[in-house]
Amino acid sequence: MRTFSITLGAALLAGCGAPTLQQQPLDLPAAFKEAPAQTAADGTRWKQAQPAEAQPRGEWWLAFNDPALNALIAEATAANQNLAGAAARLRQARAIAGIAEADRIPQIGLQAGVQRLRSSPTELGLPAGTPVAPQTLYRAALTASYELDLFGRVSSNVAAARGDAAASEASYRSVLLSVQADVAQAWYRLRATDAELATLDQTVRLREENVRINQRRFDLGDIGEFDLSRARTELATTRAEAVGLQRQRTNTEHALAILLGKTASGYTAAASPLQDGLLMPAIPAGLPSSLLERRPDIAAAQRAMEASNARIGVARSAMFPALTISASGGGLSDSGGDVFKWSSRSWVLGALMSMPLIDGGRNRSNVTRSEAALEEAVASYRQSVLVAFAEVEDNLAGLRILENQSSEIDAALQSARRSAGLAQKLYDAGRSSYLELLDAQRNLAAVERSAVQLRGSRAITTVALIRALGGGWQ
Repeated sequence: MRTFSITLGAALLAGCGAPTLQQQPLDLPAAFKEAPAQTAADGTRWKQAQPAEAQPRGEWWLAFNDPALNALIAEATAANQNLAGAAARLRQARAIAGIAEADRIPQIGLQAGVQRLRSSPTELGLPAGTPVAPQTLYRAALTASYELDLFGRVSSNVAAARGDAAASEASYRSVLLSVQADVAQAWYRLRATDAELATLDQTVRLREENVRINQRRFDLGDIGEFDLSRARTELATTRAEAVGLQRQRTNTEHALAILLGKTASGYTAAASPLQDGLLMPAIPAGLPSSLLERRPDIAAAQRAMEASNARIGVARSAMFPALTISASGGGLSDSGGDVFKWSSRSWVLGALMSMPLIDGGRNRSNVTRSEAALEEAVASYRQSVLVAFAEVEDNLAGLRILENQSSEIDAALQSARRSAGLAQKLYDAGRSSYLELLDAQRNLAAVERSAVQLRGSRAITTVALIRALGGGWQ
């Protein structure tokens, strides 16, 4: 994809419709820097961008092979309030588009009523003071009106409303993707915290065992009070860390409850520690940047540009004549039984053309405002594209770095376990101090927590990449 095109076209109708917009395209790469590029069979790596926000993204979360996550996302999709609000906004936008579409066809109505009136003698051409009896008039009529779209006002208004509806649909998909990704990230953040708590629980049990051993040795006079006090300090410190981590878990659980459309007090997630060896979805090499064409926020920005472009046509048409044809026909009688007789018929047929002569520059200013709104929409679109590329690159780089970190931390974990085992044996044999044992155990606990945190970070970053790509890479 040599360009991420932002060229929009619309018919220029009678010199006043929505303009054909030509903008300098964004010169963007065909593939992401963090993903090895793939070359097409013909040797090229570039292609013209095509809107693809309607492409199915699939149930990307199934790639994690996590039944609990599948159930949570299904629950959030059905009950999340932000998503419900986005769906309501989409229905509103579609209804507004329907209102605009209605101007394309004649408007037909029915009138029926009764009037009691007394006319002035002067109105009837009679001498002043002539008695005039009150009248009761019955009316029944069909009315019709239709605006000829001479200068594109109706068609431009319809195009703008359709663009707004398409933008609302893309925004709904953006909210849907965000809700699904937020649920997945909250779930794996919760599981990573559970795994950290499990690691801390093991450390607490080790510290408790150290306190018991040191208490026994202190009672026997083998060690001084210093070693016993240090063991008790380490136990209390580790317990405090576990309490602090419980607070973090509680906050994550509450955030997940909101995503599921539940009250924080009415939702409890069972502990589900993130296990070592969790298989993450494999990221294919050579991810094409055309995947970003599916991103719903980029699609929404595109549709907003189209709507803004159409509104220029609406603003321009206000400077030209508007022609409306109207007709009315029915019966008018002083008796309800005679209103439908042929002799009581009445009709009106007319055409009304109106246009501004002096408006103090109102319409010209409205055109200028519409043109400036389009420039804003174009800038917003370009910014969305740039941000999208940065987010994908950030997460690809993050996964690459996390993978390297995981390799290193695995090696460190093996060494730390070996060191802790040797330190325990030396201490038991009286060949090293308690401080040396404590240092080795503390180092092992820190490395174990780092390994757990890296597992959680990899899962969360994988979800972030899927979100940045608009819903996976299929």
